Amino acid sequence: MNYGPDHQNDALADWLRIRAEISWPRWSGGLPVAEPPPLDGFRDFFTATRGARDAEGTARVLTALDRALGDAEQGVQLTFTLMANWQRIVLYRDAVAFRTMPAFAKGGREHYGLAPDTHARFELCLAESSRPDLPLPSRAARTYLDVLFFHPFEDGNARAAILALAFVLAREGVHLDQVHPLQVTRWADDAEGAADLAVLLGILITAAERRLSNGSRA
Repeated sequence: MNYGPDHQNDALADWLRIRAEISWPRWSGGLPVAEPPPLDGFRDFFTATRGARDAEGTARVLTALDRALGDAEQGVQLTFTLMANWQRIVLYRDAVAFRTMPAFAKGGREHYGLAPDTHARFELCLAESSRPDLPLPSRAARTYLDVLFFHPFEDGNARAAILALAFVLAREGVHLDQVHPLQVTRWADDAEGAADLAVLLGILITAAERRLSNGSRA
């Protein structure tokens, strides 16, 4: 999937085209454990990937993570407004709005278009994060990719996607102790990659529960 510098295909349109056609995997995971694991995988991820080069930014995103997890405990609906509140902390801004121009990522290799209904469609996609039409790993993966490919913010969308992922899992009592395996480049037209992400999340959820359960019995 090699794009030249003049590639202008709309990656958001590609994602919306395949989103409903993805063969999301089944999952037979059990109920979450009663308490979070000793190691917060998301906190460890942000600290390891950002801490050495941006101490202040890392502190802000960890504060936003705490805010997102607190919102998840309240069982609230995932909306752009909720995410914007986290993003205000991440970017240290008084206000954060939905982007008003087309966006680019991956060195310009992906372009995300903007239409009059883009914001509204994003809200509808976020609302699906709580609908039991798919197993939790697939819903969490889909939400993570929604944020990446809608690219709703002018900056910090990768961080926003991770925060949304942590929120969707935590809202159902699921916490990960490992997140680093998720650090793989994702492409908007890669249906198999989206399904693989859901499989990986299911593995990470099951592994975290197993390790905590074994530790509790030790």
